[in-house]
Amino acid sequence: MLFATDKAVSKYTVFFAATAALIVASALGVLAGTLLSEYINEKYLHYVAGVGFVSIGIFILYHA
Repeated sequence: MLFATDKAVSKYTVFFAATAALIVASALGVLAGTLLSEYINEKYLHYVAGVGFVSIGIFILYHA
């Protein structure tokens, strides 16, 4: 958003860079999930994800 407010930077450049960043982040997430699912049972991945989300929620509530 900071680059979008700069008059010297093209809005199209900011848009395409943000789009590329989202695509790369999503691709890395899919790749990591695919690799993890080959070695770890899906049931345990769900438990780890649940504990992670609850832990982040508690952390945020504690520091708010």
